[in-house]
Amino acid sequence: MTGDIGCGGIMRISILLLALAAGAALAASGGPAAKNQPQAAILEILPTKHLPNSLRVHPKVISGGQPEGEAGFAELKDLGIKTIVTVDGAKPDVAMAKKYGLRYVHLPHGYDGISDERVAELAKAVRDLPGPIYIHCHHGKHRSPAAASAACVGAGLIDPKDARQVLVVAGTSESYRGLYQTAQNTRRIDDKLLDALKAEFPAVAKLPPMAQAMVGVEHAHDHLKLFAVNKWRPIKDQPALEPDHEALLLREHFTELLRTKEITAKPVRFQELMKEGEAATQDLETALMDWSAAGRPAKTPDSFVTGMDRITKNCTACHKQFRDVPLGEKKK
Repeated sequence: MTGDIGCGGIMRISILLLALAAGAALAASGGPAAKNQPQAAILEILPTKHLPNSLRVHPKVISGGQPEGEAGFAELKDLGIKTIVTVDGAKPDVAMAKKYGLRYVHLPHGYDGISDERVAELAKAVRDLPGPIYIHCHHGKHRSPAAASAACVGAGLIDPKDARQVLVVAGTSESYRGLYQTAQNTRRIDDKLLDALKAEFPAVAKLPPMAQAMVGVEHAHDHLKLFAVNKWRPIKDQPALEPDHEALLLREHFTELLRTKEITAKPVRFQELMKEGEAATQDLETALMDWSAAGRPAKTPDSFVTGMDRITKNCTACHKQFRDVPLGEKKK
């Protein structure tokens, strides 16, 4: 159309543009426009340096991994983030977040799916807390995309038909069937129900001892994988880490787990896998200590490779049978 719009038309267009801009700003900040306005998920992978696997799901919500040190929190501030929601079991660095003017909320969940109660809390968080909001787990590939997807659908921010695609774009393994099940089954939660929900949004959630120990297992295993990739030499950005010490820590986590009452209540196969993990880690720890005592020669023993392979296969077997089972399925 090429006709003369006129002053009145220009004014109407200007008002419309201002209204759209205001609506976008309200959506990002968590105001009224964020409610009852489902939209297509954005699914934009962000070029962040210290926020692993960061993915923008909605103008108000970004999913990703644990901030990498102080640089990660500085990057969050640069992105305009106001609230961090962690769904990981590890204790959040509340002091560092506070230093950068960010609020931490701890709403952990497992790999086997997210309970309806936790989905509702996550939905209320993304609807009501100051945004933009960064939702993270450890790596940002599995639990946080599922949490972000379910939270955004539950709060009415994104269309339910896009829920599964959030996980696909984030790279969530299909082995985590419970996480996919949660994303696909979540539906819009009525605002009145969210209004009535009593959610405390703690900065640090209380976790049972076994959950805390499992966090330690995961972190020590990750450190050993870094050493394996780096041919067991010092890690440039984590010079304080030592491979034999990380193996010792991992073995101690298994040993302490086997002493807890929670383990004795688990299925026999679970206990067997814990013992196998302890034995495999003990063998790697001994090999690494002998190598260190010998001055860490350039040629590393073949036992390092076989040791890491045993540990990783043990973790995979345990996760497949006891951690990754969807909600509602029987764990054998």
